Amino acid sequence: MKLPSLNILILLGAVFGVALGFYFHELGAQHQAVQSSLYVASLVGTLFIDLLKMVLIPLVFCSISVGIANLRQHQQIHRVWVTTLLFFISSMAIAIVLALLAGNYFKPGAGLHLAMFEQAMQNFQAKQLPLPEFFAQFLHGLFVNPFTALSQGNVLATVSFALILGIALVIGGDRYKSILSLLQEGLIVTMQIVGWIMCIAPLGIMALLIKLVAMQDVAMLSTLAKFVLVVIGTTLLHGVVILPLILYLFTGKTPLWFWHGAREALVTAFATSSSSATLPVTLRCTTQHLLVKPEIAGFVIPLGATINMDGTALYEAAAALFIANLVGIELSLIQQLIVFFTAMIAAMGAPGIPSAGMVTMVMVLQSVGLPAEAIAILLPIDRLLDTLRTTVNVEGDMVGSLVVQKLVVQNIT
Repeated sequence: MKLPSLNILILLGAVFGVALGFYFHELGAQHQAVQSSLYVASLVGTLFIDLLKMVLIPLVFCSISVGIANLRQHQQIHRVWVTTLLFFISSMAIAIVLALLAGNYFKPGAGLHLAMFEQAMQNFQAKQLPLPEFFAQFLHGLFVNPFTALSQGNVLATVSFALILGIALVIGGDRYKSILSLLQEGLIVTMQIVGWIMCIAPLGIMALLIKLVAMQDVAMLSTLAKFVLVVIGTTLLHGVVILPLILYLFTGKTPLWFWHGAREALVTAFATSSSSATLPVTLRCTTQHLLVKPEIAGFVIPLGATINMDGTALYEAAAALFIANLVGIELSLIQQLIVFFTAMIAAMGAPGIPSAGMVTMVMVLQSVGLPAEAIAILLPIDRLLDTLRTTVNVEGDMVGSLVVQKLVVQNIT
């Protein structure tokens, strides 16, 4: 009897996870069977994420270094750099404009008042970080002792060092051939380990979704229903319509073809809510299922996981308009332009600093004079919305790698 494919097993795991999560939620958190089940789910889900994080740094380090070295040999690196960054900036700009248009049209938060959430705001201390300090921390985080970066799992600093090392390998030529060969072997071995980890992906994803759904705060979701629906709607519009349309216009590839090849990574992103933790799966899907050349995927995907955040930028812009409506302030066109640029900078810089999501959200609110403490209102619903925005973040990286390959490297053999 032939076993179902890994893709099917992952989808089944996701469906069962959501169904069991709803069932446990109905039973209630105090039920003994629910507590035991959630404990087991927490163990399995944490194990799955830890295994992905275990291979993350060696995979990023080897894939970026090898990708840069191979692209430089084909004299393509400059075009790949420019095309990749233009794609990332353009797709994030579209996502933010979508959020601002939806926020102005539907006006989520209108009719609610900050006083309703006074207790939540009193118990939350917003971490203040002015824009100049944010830039200073971001730049400081780019260049770190490589051994420190590797040992601490600092993805952004690892990417920076791997880029520099890849360029050095090309300039050194045959003199460093053995080092390049070692990194290539390291990449192959790491991808092999990723393949083994994916064998438990259906269980890991099921466990993560059980915990996510079972622990949702339904009362808060109903209070903020309009905002939740606007964010989910705009995020889905960007992920299901706009990104696939961009893919089709530039590459001729259909959305169904893309989703069939990308679904392992998209379901993993949804369950883990982490672009970084999903990166090993994203790289595997992009090279093996979507047939992107390893040197392109090895450059675009790790870079995208650190600076390309369509879903995050969309969410931060939508949240700014939501909180403005709660306060009773109508943001002018100039203020919304400030939100546009600040949300893009914050989303791109977020991985470089600790507590990234909340800190960068504070920065967006402060840029137009909104109360930073209002972030506390969003904390109970943040985990749910984070699943979708992370999925769109990962989708944007994969679409970007296909677009870059089509535009830049047809002549690489």
